[in-house]
Amino acid sequence: MYKIPLFLALFGSLIGLSSLSAAPALPFGEDYPMLEKASSGEWWKAATNQIAPANAKGGKKRPPKRLINLNVPREDVIAFALYTQDRGVLKMSAQLYPLFDDEAMEVILEFKEGDDWKEAAREEVQFPGWSAHFRIEGWDGSKDVAYRLRHGEEATYEGLIRKDPIDQDEIVVGSLSCDSSRTKGDRPFIRKNLLEIDPDILFFAGDQTYHHTEHTAGWIEWGLRYRELTRNRPTVTIPDDHDIGQANLWGESGKIAKTPAGPAGGYFYHPEYVNMVQRQQTWHLPDAYDPKPIDRGISVYFTSLRVGGIDFAILEDRKFKTGPEGKIPKMGPRPDHINDPSYDRSAVDLPGLVLLGDRQLKFLDEWGQDWTGAEMKAVLSQTAFCGAVHMHGGRENRLLADLDSNAWPQTGRNKALRAIRRAWATHLCGDQHLAVTVQHGIDAHRDGPFAFTNPAIVNTIYGRWWHPENEKAGPNPVPNSPLPWTGDFEDGLGNKITMLAYANPEDRTDEKKRSDGFGVARYNKKDRTITFECWDRYADVSSGEGQFPGWPITVKMEENDGREKTHSLPTLQFSKPNPVVQVIHDESGEILYTIRVKGDSFQPAVYAGGTYTVKTGADKPETVVLDKIEASEGKTDKTHEVE
Repeated sequence: MYKIPLFLALFGSLIGLSSLSAAPALPFGEDYPMLEKASSGEWWKAATNQIAPANAKGGKKRPPKRLINLNVPREDVIAFALYTQDRGVLKMSAQLYPLFDDEAMEVILEFKEGDDWKEAAREEVQFPGWSAHFRIEGWDGSKDVAYRLRHGEEATYEGLIRKDPIDQDEIVVGSLSCDSSRTKGDRPFIRKNLLEIDPDILFFAGDQTYHHTEHTAGWIEWGLRYRELTRNRPTVTIPDDHDIGQANLWGESGKIAKTPAGPAGGYFYHPEYVNMVQRQQTWHLPDAYDPKPIDRGISVYFTSLRVGGIDFAILEDRKFKTGPEGKIPKMGPRPDHINDPSYDRSAVDLPGLVLLGDRQLKFLDEWGQDWTGAEMKAVLSQTAFCGAVHMHGGRENRLLADLDSNAWPQTGRNKALRAIRRAWATHLCGDQHLAVTVQHGIDAHRDGPFAFTNPAIVNTIYGRWWHPENEKAGPNPVPNSPLPWTGDFEDGLGNKITMLAYANPEDRTDEKKRSDGFGVARYNKKDRTITFECWDRYADVSSGEGQFPGWPITVKMEENDGREKTHSLPTLQFSKPNPVVQVIHDESGEILYTIRVKGDSFQPAVYAGGTYTVKTGADKPETVVLDKIEASEGKTDKTHEVE
């Protein structure tokens, strides 16, 4: 018999389980009969796992949904694994196919020493979800280590824990999202191209599966596509709305959603289904910064991960966000869509509306000031901090503003961007099904950080286009760009953005003209630059052909703070190179920026007159070196020695 996880035993009576069998047919109770039907109960009886789930509680039946075959040979029951390693801790998740009653509910992790495999840990397979999770402390990240997972007498899965590439000048990120379920089968071109690029870290920003009520089957389907990539390199996966079975998500700290469309806020399906999805997709990430669950016991995972000296903040931009329905006036066909060009933008940016929430803003503030093991910083999240889209769903459907993005609420958006800017960090995300690179404006155009939204892996679910109504470029267009509509714009919520490149679908009926693809971000520590690449799904990266027009784009790390530099402070001369420097405006108390400088001297620039305090340190700003010093207009020749 299976071992029943403790949480299932505790809430079984509450969700209507009459008995706790090994793999109950209704793992989330009679109120949620549509959840996990393909991987629970007598799952093996449907060889192709065709099921007909209800649309929702009490809803009508849909036509059978064809999922992958989960009844595999027993030597193949370990489908794939994901891992990260940082700060001396290795975390790994093993995803299994469903198991039979007489099979062991245990996975063994081994590491190779010489020619021999040595057992390191054993962990229980968790149900529902069929995943096992390992946490190894005292991990030495300075060397490659081969690993092997074992289940029973036959099943094995092997890979490599890569050493931290701290000695590399360039750290490469593969950035992907939105893997449409409408196109079945493998993704050979993307896999081949990414293996050619050989990224140091993979980032999947969400919508790994669109099977909604069948996450385990959809998750295994996703994992099989990319396991030749993920088995040998650290991978960040974060679930978005479709992963947890919703069309959209405004989490509102865990409240119950009225519908799976979700505009009133909250989570529609059982909280333990949400937790299962998050466990499968995020358990292998570093421990959560603030692990306190939100309402109804829904777990959190926002955290940070360092790879090769690049410090990645991993956000949950949907979890705390306010839902628009009932909070703001309805000005479109849906509560989250605005089509009235005369609407008052302040009417949708009301006090009390939440985007990231206080807990994540606190995390970003502390993350931005701690440069331990970091030379550059980046933020990873589900969706974009702007509405860089004009047409939704089809070219005939022009939409002024979409509240299902981090463009709204505007005050929360600007708080987040200021926190990102203080660390001179870039932003990577997915969700939008339209690849763009923008520079954000907060108070003025181009005063904020750069952001890259990757294209949809398979762009069949929901098309989007950047297409200004007047078909004109904005002020300050990109010189010599092959794209006609670059430059300074405002989105439909009044947020300032500078469009640098976009990858509009040419023909969504032709898979080679849909703008399917993936992104790459290259962080060059030596030059302090970031290069964004945007590749078509059918590109041939070995020949250098197949990037969308307008890319690659290279920016300097310091340009993530684009405020006009009007004043300066004395040049700091350091006895030890590459310290952390923090500049604080005394009158407002605002931290302007905290960054690791390169070299043994740095002249802090500021954006207005007044007095400033400067702190430095090896990894954190711990020592005051300039105390309430008056800024000089323009540049100053003054210097200050720092021991």
